[in-house]
Amino acid sequence: MHDPVPTPPPPAPELFTWEFATDPYPAYAWLREHEPVRRTRLPSGVEAWLVTRYADARRALADPRLSKNPAHHAAQAHAKGKTGIPGERGAELMTHLLNIDPPDHTRLRRLVSQAFTPRRVAEFAPRVQELTDGLIDAFAAGGEADLIHDFAFPLPIYAICDLLGVPREDQDDFRDWAGMMIRHGGGPRGGVARSVKKMRAYLAELIHRKRDDLGDDLISGLIRASDDGEHLTENEAAAMAFILLFAGFETTVNLIGNGVYALLRNPEQRTRLQSSLRAGESELLATGIEELLRYDGPVELATWRYATEPVQLGGQSVAVGDPVLVVLAAANRDPERFAEPDRLDLARSDNKHLGYGHGIHYCLGAPLARLEGQTALRTLLTRLPDLRPAVDPSELRWRGGLIMRGLRTLPVQFTAVSD
Repeated sequence: MHDPVPTPPPPAPELFTWEFATDPYPAYAWLREHEPVRRTRLPSGVEAWLVTRYADARRALADPRLSKNPAHHAAQAHAKGKTGIPGERGAELMTHLLNIDPPDHTRLRRLVSQAFTPRRVAEFAPRVQELTDGLIDAFAAGGEADLIHDFAFPLPIYAICDLLGVPREDQDDFRDWAGMMIRHGGGPRGGVARSVKKMRAYLAELIHRKRDDLGDDLISGLIRASDDGEHLTENEAAAMAFILLFAGFETTVNLIGNGVYALLRNPEQRTRLQSSLRAGESELLATGIEELLRYDGPVELATWRYATEPVQLGGQSVAVGDPVLVVLAAANRDPERFAEPDRLDLARSDNKHLGYGHGIHYCLGAPLARLEGQTALRTLLTRLPDLRPAVDPSELRWRGGLIMRGLRTLPVQFTAVSD
């Protein structure tokens, strides 16, 4: 008898299509099983290694040989600028925490942490609740809304503007610039870079004004922050304010949008959470936010890393200068780490997900995002208890873009509520 012929693996899935964007998880499951570290040509033309297993991802996120500094990218000159945030290079906004390594990263993070403390976030909770209620008030009487445009998008924008110290009369400009940035080129050509430059010019002017009139806001804190007498330069302060805004709003837009959508698709979990909230409990909401971060989190791929020396990763040899992208969405569904990873379980207790990264680049704004996410979900589910989708899931579209994962729109209906 002949040995049975092994069954060949199914063909590799196509990545970065619109179908893939709608539900990337089957493709990530294939990669975890068959090519857990895979060299891939991205839509931009840049070639990078995709890391999809939890153990490899966690190792890569903390590996000092994988630099955050784009100067280590081995690409040809014409490819420079195709990684990172569009427009940040031209706007001189590169010196922020997502683009630097120790010792500069250590210095800047310590300086920023003095201004961006857990106490400041806790003291901000009443303002987040006020913003949340105000946004719901604006559409509650209509019986329908687009939860992205009317709620998930403006909430973190206004919150981070308040925290940074952007005057109320300027915040709608920030909302417009941010809207262009998260559309990833959905507007006129070059619109993202133009918005970044406008934001950079505004932040530089605001920092200049605040030097003469320091307040209790985060930008004033950045100006005050010092370490052994060493202050942030104006460029560093502008870059830090920019990245806190950029990273601090889009992740929360997606956390709220993806989270509400996941609950609408899993009614038994949503009912369980609403019962817990009615009983005045907070435990399920706290573990539930962590599960939503794991299940369909706001950041699909961690930001860029570049090998500074040869690295063995998942059985592959990563050469000096090669870009590495850790796929958080794939690692967070790894069955080797999470039981029944494709099932939403708001009470999941063993949940060391990578939704906000790992290691020295762990997201500085995670406490604020958790506060906003919990406040948004608690208030929505309490004030609009019969919230339901207004369109078939097949009609929803996910935003294009490599790093973030979020819905373009989320139309919902509910019983109209008047004052």
